[in-house]
Amino acid sequence: MNSRSILTTLGLCVIAGIGGYLASFTLLPLPYMLGALLTSGAIALFQEDRLPREYQFPQRFRLIFMALVGVMIGAQVTPDLIGQLPGLTLSLVALTAFTLLAQLGNYLMFRHVGGYDRTTALFAGAPGGLLESLAMGEERGADLQLLTMQQFLRIILVISLLPMGLSLWYGTPLGSAAGASSAPQDIAPLTIVLAVCVGLLGTVAGRFLRLPAGQLTGPLLAAAIVTVSGLAPLALPDWMINMAQVVIGASLGLRFKGLRGHAMIRALWLSGLSVAWMLGLGLALSLGVGAWTGLRFDILLLSYAPGGVTEMALVALSLNANPALVTLHHVYRIFVTVLAMGAFARWLLGPQNR
Repeated sequence: MNSRSILTTLGLCVIAGIGGYLASFTLLPLPYMLGALLTSGAIALFQEDRLPREYQFPQRFRLIFMALVGVMIGAQVTPDLIGQLPGLTLSLVALTAFTLLAQLGNYLMFRHVGGYDRTTALFAGAPGGLLESLAMGEERGADLQLLTMQQFLRIILVISLLPMGLSLWYGTPLGSAAGASSAPQDIAPLTIVLAVCVGLLGTVAGRFLRLPAGQLTGPLLAAAIVTVSGLAPLALPDWMINMAQVVIGASLGLRFKGLRGHAMIRALWLSGLSVAWMLGLGLALSLGVGAWTGLRFDILLLSYAPGGVTEMALVALSLNANPALVTLHHVYRIFVTVLAMGAFARWLLGPQNR
């Protein structure tokens, strides 16, 4: 990453941060993330010529802040939470059904309503596993531009619409992710340094062990080990989590770069149709599983929502809705999605696409 790219990234984050700060005075849920997303998206759509040619938001920079989110989630893992895991069988079975039905329904929409070729329709309809769907789709000859557009629109629409829906249900807008933290705000500097170090070590471990969504689950597991074992308390102040929201929102908003004309309009309404199908399916399963198991409706809805792992974890943090449990479901969804994409590829695309 050259000096111009570094300065562009820092400038973009500052502007997106201002957008997030201004959004915090409105009724917009998750204001720092969504405000940054809207600001960055506006720059990508209407001021693209001011960005360096071929500029891409640096993913390594984003990983630092994803690690902070992972640490915050891991710090909330308790022995009581671990004791709940055996009772999640029905919820995970329902999530398996959700993944298969969502994948099939999305394929039919993108193929027969959107007119995409079979390969692009299949991988564009994956209800999770962003990086995995892009890699598998590219390997099998999908239209990578359309595939990338649909996958990022899925995440952007879910993290925009779901918090708004939950805000209406709660009767109050969701605040910042850190607002739900039980950590005191007079956090010692040494505690912050320790939390950051745990996050960085967890990131390295997650990549080395090739964990699903390792950039988040690695720090999460590292923080959980430190917390549950009683080695040290881990906490981060509000402003650091708000920074993480800004960076994640800015990186997502920049994905609107290059979107123009008919292809963008088609991608938007197809994504809206797909997200409506998946959220409706998730809502039905959440009501059914919640009635059977007694698990909180909002936890289940967030667990089944087809957003990104990090983004949905931030929403769960804002609700104090057991973010570790939500993240567990999303990691499992990625695992099932990858298996489902391989199975559907063999079934729908034929042996030449194996």
